[in-house]
Amino acid sequence: MNVLRCTIIDESGGVSFVTHGDALPALVAACTANPRTLDELLQGADAYYHNLADHISAALAVFDEHNTPGHYESIHKGLTTMPRHRQPVFRIVDDLTREASLRPVKAGAVIFNLKAKRIVQMVNSYREIRRSGRGRIFDGSAHTGAVFSYRLPEEWALVP
Repeated sequence: MNVLRCTIIDESGGVSFVTHGDALPALVAACTANPRTLDELLQGADAYYHNLADHISAALAVFDEHNTPGHYESIHKGLTTMPRHRQPVFRIVDDLTREASLRPVKAGAVIFNLKAKRIVQMVNSYREIRRSGRGRIFDGSAHTGAVFSYRLPEEWALVP
């Protein structure tokens, strides 16, 4: 299975989710616009990997509905009982969620630190992220014949 964990860090905190590896180039391409927030990153990626932003936003609404400050039993149960590749989208709210956000899933784990403009490939057996690259556009149900390319600005650091 070609899924991996992506963790996004911005000024308001962190969010972690499991996605198909084909979303990775779209997320990297979105970084070329220097997004400052999770929403800006996801909206940028949505042009290349349609429905990712809607999926993450809807899943975060569910997270927020079932987890309130100081009461994280719901996400703790999901993270400790579900297989990693089936774990829900979650906010990093404590030590358990922080640890889970760093655990690779199937093809790996990648951190997008928007504050520091740094992409950390903790483990990535799907496709190495490079300063410039290409990806296939996903329209929400299938890949189209279209291809996009990106080139990260110099201020972005890539950590293998």
